[in-house]
Amino acid sequence: MSLVATHADRASEREIASRFVKARLGFEAISAYPGALPESLSQAYAIQDQAIALWPGEVRGWKLGRIPDPLVQRYGADRLAGPIFSGNIWPMIDDDNGVAVPVINGGFAAVEAEYLIRINRDVSPDERSWTREEAVDLIDEVLTGIELAGSPLSLINDLGPAVTASDFGNNAGLIVGKRVEDGIARLDDLECRMLIEGGEVGRGRAGNLPGGPLQALVFLLDLHARRGISLRAGDLISTGAVTGVHRIEAGQRALADFGTDGSIACHARAADADAGDSS
Repeated sequence: MSLVATHADRASEREIASRFVKARLGFEAISAYPGALPESLSQAYAIQDQAIALWPGEVRGWKLGRIPDPLVQRYGADRLAGPIFSGNIWPMIDDDNGVAVPVINGGFAAVEAEYLIRINRDVSPDERSWTREEAVDLIDEVLTGIELAGSPLSLINDLGPAVTASDFGNNAGLIVGKRVEDGIARLDDLECRMLIEGGEVGRGRAGNLPGGPLQALVFLLDLHARRGISLRAGDLISTGAVTGVHRIEAGQRALADFGTDGSIACHARAADADAGDSS
């Protein structure tokens, strides 16, 4: 099969991307994948690239998600990536209700307790073959966070990693918490748990992710080099769901408990076209 995308391929990618972007901007659920399912991550990222170009806002972060072990060989990677847009990055609110996060009625929404890495300088895709030691030098600080996973497509995670990657990696936003003291030195040992409506739904240790959060950063740097994507100073990298992915519905409250490093609260609200800026 030819590795060169045809005009038909690109038209199909644009159509899928346009449908997802329109649904996200209109807070509209879609019942089925809007086109042929991507069979590879390269196809998925081609759709993602088209959607990024259509979105009315700038990318100021990236999320990493795990690919299940049985699928790693098939997709040639143990992680996938998706963009986080500036208008969907929210500072934590220090009260019991926390940040109101928008969820699409009939779509997918979940909360994930994560550790975030802020990048200290611009990174060109011409910089290739990153080592863990080189990646450490890019870290400005480590912070706590909650990724809001979300998509207009409720079944997004059931259709495989390529589908997930094609729709912004199933990201809908990021809540940024507090700086983790000595975060670089403690990176693999950091622990947290997630509660929804007061009940614990998951707990974990950052080092339990494959290679830990630092390997997530190396993965993203290598992926961006291949995709020709730059990082900018101040960009946030959400390194992976430490406690798992936990679905949330409008009206529910969640709390990510990072122990001595604090906690972040949020509550889900039904999104609508008048809900505000999501650029």
